[in-house]
Amino acid sequence: MLTLYITRHGETEWNVEKRMQGRLDSNLTDKGKLHAQLLGKRLENTEFAAIITSPSGRTVQTAELIKGDRPIPIVKDTRLMEIHFGSWEGKTHDEIKEMDAHQFDCFWNNPHLYQNSEGESFQDIQDRVIAVLKDIEKTYSSGNVLIVTHAVVIKTMYMVMKQLPLEEFWAPPFIHGTSLTIVELNDGKKRFLLEGDLAHVQQEAHL
Repeated sequence: MLTLYITRHGETEWNVEKRMQGRLDSNLTDKGKLHAQLLGKRLENTEFAAIITSPSGRTVQTAELIKGDRPIPIVKDTRLMEIHFGSWEGKTHDEIKEMDAHQFDCFWNNPHLYQNSEGESFQDIQDRVIAVLKDIEKTYSSGNVLIVTHAVVIKTMYMVMKQLPLEEFWAPPFIHGTSLTIVELNDGKKRFLLEGDLAHVQQEAHL
């Protein structure tokens, strides 16, 4: 049996500024770094065959903070990169609304109608998520694998593994930075053990 531990990168400077990042990048905030370290502490007794990460700086740094000094191989896979937003990247939500209010609304509220001629569609993301999940299952037939990626990619994994329609893309849970999702893969069956969990962050907040 293969168990996937799936997390999003920690909070970044552009997350705070409500800028769309996509293929562009910004640095982790101090909070983002702390939450990644807390997730690493939470998972310190879990043995991982590998950490597979998007090659974006924010995800690689998150992966390294979770890994700490453990000898776990980090594998970068471009198929785990965030959705490409074209000219939206680096722009604030308000700026994008001024550029294309209709498509911005579609992205968040009617994803099945979203189109971006300069970037990727949700179908594009789905195609590469299906491919990377198949490859991970082939490479790691058992054990634990940690995946560090982005919000849209993780929501696409939910959609694919739960066989949800695109209309339900943004259904709960919300994928916060360093939130943890755990999925067991066994003989083609997928069982979610945890979804978008932030116990490591909430525990720190109550200390």
